[in-house]
Amino acid sequence: MVKATPADADAVFALLQQVKADLRRLEKLGKPVVAALNGSALGAGLEIALAAHHRIAYDDRRSEIGCPEVTLGLLPGAGGVTRTVRMFGLQDALMNVLLQGQRNTPAKAKAIGLVDQLVDDLEALVPTAKQWVLDHRDDEQASSQPWDRAGYKIPGGTPSTPELAQFLPAFPANLRKQLKGARYPAPRAIMSAAVEGSQTDFETATRIESRYFVDLVTGPISTNMIQAFFCDLQAINGGKSRPDDVPTYSARKVGILGAGMMGAGIAYECARAGIDVVLKDVSAEAAEKGKAYSAGLLAKQVERGRVTEAKRDGILARIQPSEKPTDLSGCDLVIEAVFESQELKHRVFAEIEGVVEPDALLCSNTSTLPITGLATGVERQDDFIGLHFFSPVERMPLVEIIVGKKTSDAALAKAYDVVRQIRKTPIVVNDSRGFFTSRVFGTLVLEGVTMLGEGIDPVTIERAATQMGFPAPPLAMVDEVSLVLPRKIAAEAAEAAKVAEAAGAGAFAGPAMAVIDRMVDEFGRKGKAAGAGFYDYPADGKKTLWPGLWEHFVEAEKNPVSDEVFHDLQERFTFVMSLETIRCVEEGVLRSTADANIGSIFGIGFPPLYGGALQYVNNYAGGVTGFTARARELAAAYGPRFEPPAPLVSKAESGARF
Repeated sequence: MVKATPADADAVFALLQQVKADLRRLEKLGKPVVAALNGSALGAGLEIALAAHHRIAYDDRRSEIGCPEVTLGLLPGAGGVTRTVRMFGLQDALMNVLLQGQRNTPAKAKAIGLVDQLVDDLEALVPTAKQWVLDHRDDEQASSQPWDRAGYKIPGGTPSTPELAQFLPAFPANLRKQLKGARYPAPRAIMSAAVEGSQTDFETATRIESRYFVDLVTGPISTNMIQAFFCDLQAINGGKSRPDDVPTYSARKVGILGAGMMGAGIAYECARAGIDVVLKDVSAEAAEKGKAYSAGLLAKQVERGRVTEAKRDGILARIQPSEKPTDLSGCDLVIEAVFESQELKHRVFAEIEGVVEPDALLCSNTSTLPITGLATGVERQDDFIGLHFFSPVERMPLVEIIVGKKTSDAALAKAYDVVRQIRKTPIVVNDSRGFFTSRVFGTLVLEGVTMLGEGIDPVTIERAATQMGFPAPPLAMVDEVSLVLPRKIAAEAAEAAKVAEAAGAGAFAGPAMAVIDRMVDEFGRKGKAAGAGFYDYPADGKKTLWPGLWEHFVEAEKNPVSDEVFHDLQERFTFVMSLETIRCVEEGVLRSTADANIGSIFGIGFPPLYGGALQYVNNYAGGVTGFTARARELAAAYGPRFEPPAPLVSKAESGARF
C-alpha cells in the first residue's frame, strides 16, 4: 500500500487538480457525454460518471453505485462533493450520498438521482447510450451541466439563504451526536467542504474540496482505515486464509440445531442465500418460533419496500421447522447453536450424526468452548469446526472460523466457502478457550467494570469509550451479554486449567470479577435480559445507569477526573484489547494480522478509525516502540495486564511491525 505523508501534500494536490481539470474539460466539451455503467461505480468511478451529462446503468442488483470514501477516512476528492451538492442541494447530498457512504443498487441510485436511466438488458446498454447521444447531439442544454447554465441556483439554497441558514447550525451538532464525540475527521471534512464550496463558484469549490482531501489522505486515520477496509478486507475475502487445492464447496441443505435467537438468525441468513434449512429444536413449538423470527424480519423489509412478497415467501419456504432428528436426512451441513454446554452439544450432535450426509460439515456456533473438546462428541473429528456467529446474525458481518486440533484442511475450506456463500466475512483462528474475539472482547468490557471498581463515575467510563470511537460503551455491553456469563466463563476456565490465563481466559480472572460478584450476589442485578444490570431498563422508557452504582462504587474524591486521567481511561480500552490480541499472536491463536484487524473491528467493536487492534499498535505515536513504552506506563499505573508481551518487546527492539 502506498502511503501519502504530509510531505506529499503539494504533489497530491497538484495531481488531484489535474484529474479535476480533465473531468471539467469533459463536462464542458460542448457535446453530449453519456456514462454507461455496466457494473459497480464506487468512489472515483462514480465521480467520473458525474462529470457526464447523462448516466445510464445496467439494472443488476449485484452492482453498487455510490461514494463510500467516508468509510475509508476520505472524501470524494475528484469533484464528488462539489457536483453532488450542486445536483441535490446541501442537505440531500450530505444525507443521501456523502456522510454515510451509502452503496446503492442501480434502482436506488436512480431514485436518488445519481443515475438518470436504467436498462434491463446488458447488451442494450451501449446501444442505448449511443442513441441518447444521437438524440441529443443538437441539444445545447443536454451538452452542459445545470451549474454551467445561466440562472442556476443550488437546490435548497446556500448558507446565505434564510430558509437554509436557520437550520444549518444544527448540521455539525447532529454530526457530533452521530459520531458520539469520536475523532473521525472525514465526516467533518465532507461537511466543511460541502458548506464552504456551496458559497463559491464551481472552480473554487473544487479547490476547497481538494484541500480537505489532501488533509485526510496524508493523515493517519485514512491510512488506518484504508489498511483495514481495503487491504485487510480484500485479503480475507479474497481467500488468503482458505487452504489451496480444495474444490469450491456450496452447501445445499443445512441442519441448524437450536432455534433460539442465534439459531433463528443463522437460519434466516442461510435461507436468504438460497440454502434449504431444517431448523430443529426440542419441540415443534420452539422450532416454529425460530422460523417466526425470519418472518418478522422479512415483514419489516416488505413494509419498507426492500423485499417483494414473492421473495419473502420464497425465503420462508426454505425454512422447515422440526423437532425430529430424522428430518435432517440429506443435510450436507450442520450448524449447532444450542446453550454453551459441552455435554449438551455432544448430545445434539449424537442425535443427528448418523442421519446427515456421511461427509457433512459439522459446525459448532460456540463463543468460548474449545473446538477440540467439542469434537470428541462426534466420530468424524476431522470434519468438525467452529463457526462463531455474532448477534444479531442478520446485522453482524463477521464469522469467526475456529480450527480444532483434528480439523482437516478440507473442512476449513468448506467452512470458509459456507461463510462466503451466506455473504459474511470469515476470519480463521486456531483453537483456544475464548478463541480470539470472545477473549479480546472480554478485556474491553471488563476493563470498564474494573474502572467502576476503582471508583470512577460510570458516566465518565461510558463517555471515554464512545469518544475513543467504540460503537457502544462497556458497561452497557456487559449488560447485553449478562453479568452471569463472565463468572461462568471464569469458572469453566479455572476448572479446565489451574491457571486461567494459560487457557486464554485471563480477561475473566481479574479485578472486575469482584464488582460483578457484588452486582449479582449482593444486588441481584444480572444484566439486560433480567431487567437489571449496570443499567435500569424501564418498560416505558430508555435505559439509564442504575443509581446504586454511585452509592456502592463511585468515590467522590476521584471525580471528576483530570484530562490526563480521562486520556488514560480511553487508552486503557484500546491498549487492553491490543495487548490481548498480541498474546493471541504469541500463543498461535491468530493466523494473520488481517484476521486480527478485521476481526477486532467487525466482531468486537474496536474503533475503525485505528484500523484494527494490530494496526493500532503499528501506527501508534512512535510506532511499535512508542506503543510499548506507553504500555509500560499503563502497567505501572494500573496493573500487570498492561505489561508488554514478549512478541511486542521483540518487535519494538527490532523496529518490526505486526
